[in-house]
Amino acid sequence: MLGDLVKNGPVITDGAWGTEFQALGLEYGQCPDAWNLTSPGRVEKVARSYVKAGSRIILTNTFRSNRIALDGYGLSAQCVSLNRHGAALSRQAAGEDVLVFGSIGPSGKMLVAGETTGDELYASFAEQAEALASGGVHGFVVETMSDLGEAVQAVKAARGTGLPVIACMVFDSGRNKDRTMMGVTPEQCGPALLEAGADFVGANCGVGIEAYIPVCARLAAASGRPVWIKANAGLPELQNGVAVYRGGPDHFSSHLTALVDAGAKFIGGCCGTTPAFITALRDRLG
Repeated sequence: MLGDLVKNGPVITDGAWGTEFQALGLEYGQCPDAWNLTSPGRVEKVARSYVKAGSRIILTNTFRSNRIALDGYGLSAQCVSLNRHGAALSRQAAGEDVLVFGSIGPSGKMLVAGETTGDELYASFAEQAEALASGGVHGFVVETMSDLGEAVQAVKAARGTGLPVIACMVFDSGRNKDRTMMGVTPEQCGPALLEAGADFVGANCGVGIEAYIPVCARLAAASGRPVWIKANAGLPELQNGVAVYRGGPDHFSSHLTALVDAGAKFIGGCCGTTPAFITALRDRLG
């Protein structure tokens, strides 16, 4: 499916959801995924805004919807329902021409600190992946991972559904901002994620689009496959305790050609990006 999609050139994905929800009234500390049940209209509104902007793949509002992460909000009992509804809302917004990939984010627990185990992670991600699949997603994006061990468990769990899987790490550490928080390089991540069952690898969050151009090239070389990139709208600045992103759509999209030349075939935005960023990417792509 994805191989056929990129034959005609780069594919524009979606942008940030969390900052869009904040603009619609999400309160600090509230679980965005809970809106799948309590405010489905606002969730679908964000999804539709990205479809209208030109996204050919949109995600689901399920970034925190694994049982381990949901337990921190007291919502673990609603895990399956949150994922199924999240998938259904994005499918409704997508129509027939846009693909929907289930968002699988980190658990929030540290393997190296003994806060969880590989088996616990696998079970939590498998439950989420199965619920998203039953909700109708076309594939999965394991995203915003800083621990390669956790990402591997998530990929294996998602792979068990038989649907395509894209696996993305955050590279925002080290002197050159080219390592994960755990110090792992693109060259180490790419092969490990493919071996776990990922169809494609990539990077998201953490840094602005400029910093991900060399990371993208290294991921492409390490994996031998097209790369998924969703960068932030620059680095955030704190204003009254709120993260503010200064990067704009024109600046963001001006790096599209360099990113494509580096091997990116799936390109969107992460924190601070909006539908306007996606439209700018679409227009520059022509």
